[in-house]
Amino acid sequence: MPASRRYWLVFAGFALIALFFLWQEHRAHLLGSLPWIILLLCPLMHLFMHRGHGSHGRSGRGED
Repeated sequence: MPASRRYWLVFAGFALIALFFLWQEHRAHLLGSLPWIILLLCPLMHLFMHRGHGSHGRSGRGED
């Protein structure tokens, strides 16, 4: 087994164990703040999702 592949396997194992313990210790905090996080993500999603189709009120065809 190449050394770089072994490194990523060990890193992935460590990351999974760390994520498991973080979830176990902070589950109440994360789930308790989930409604607020969703509410705060709405304006950000609005800003980023409206980037691709121009501004409001125009057809986007260059007609003035």
